[in-house]
Amino acid sequence: MISVHYFASFREALNRSSDEVPASNIASVADLVSHLAAQDDNFQRVCAGDQQLLVAVNQTVVNLEHPLQDNDEVAFFPPMTGG
Repeated sequence: MISVHYFASFREALNRSSDEVPASNIASVADLVSHLAAQDDNFQRVCAGDQQLLVAVNQTVVNLEHPLQDNDEVAFFPPMTGG
């Protein structure tokens, strides 16, 4: 299983903080995004919006081509700003 966590505005838009997704047929972050979008219209809307999507795998920010494997932890969150 892949543990998926949502933070900040993504958590609010999806009305949940996490999911568990079977790792079969999911080779990359892009595959995971496609899978989640196909399963949930809200996720599809969040990803299709103007808001950027940041992804971390096992607490390291990665790009959509990053490979995934069983027991990975994936986090989706909006860009952070500082001041």
